[in-house]
Amino acid sequence: MGLIQLLFRDPTAFVLLAVPLLYSIIIHELAHGWVASRMGDMTAKWMGRLTLNPLRHLDPIGTLMLFIFGFGWAKPVPVNIANMQNQRLGLVLTSAAGITANFIVAFFSILLMRVLRPDPDGTAGTVLQVMAYINIILAAFNLIPIPPLDGSKILMGFVPYRAQEMLARLEPFGFFIIIGLLYLGWLNPVIAFFRWLILSLIGLLLP
Repeated sequence: MGLIQLLFRDPTAFVLLAVPLLYSIIIHELAHGWVASRMGDMTAKWMGRLTLNPLRHLDPIGTLMLFIFGFGWAKPVPVNIANMQNQRLGLVLTSAAGITANFIVAFFSILLMRVLRPDPDGTAGTVLQVMAYINIILAAFNLIPIPPLDGSKILMGFVPYRAQEMLARLEPFGFFIIIGLLYLGWLNPVIAFFRWLILSLIGLLLP
């Protein structure tokens, strides 16, 4: 569910969700920069991206996509793997950080639903459901191993150098490839699989 649909269904929930959901994509990028800094790369810090100030992070198209389709993105945080002592580990951990951040938000949204047991059709229930849903979709979408998505960077941390080069050469065209595959519906089963995987993991943590 995108926020536009929610606006007409429950305006109060829309107002309550707009800022937290925008911060879901901001926290995703902030997590990349924070982990990179812990691994030795201070690029994000030097460029003022280790902040919760939305003006530093929001991408107009990515924000519009979040409102319309229920998933979106912020401006990528700059990361220079060359500054990290362990470059493969740094690449994997930094790339996985944003997905992990969205997973944590979804986990606590579902935990609150379990603990508080709000009316599913009420404002609180709607807010928690949409927070969980969109953060799971953000995590699942970013797990797709097509550049420039995080899944491709995680994959690059495990494959030989030649395969890394091949993925890097795809990156300038990755956005158009992803849009085309989304339009054709070919990524739907991939997103559904990662969504199932994330929900299964949450289910294990919240039996």
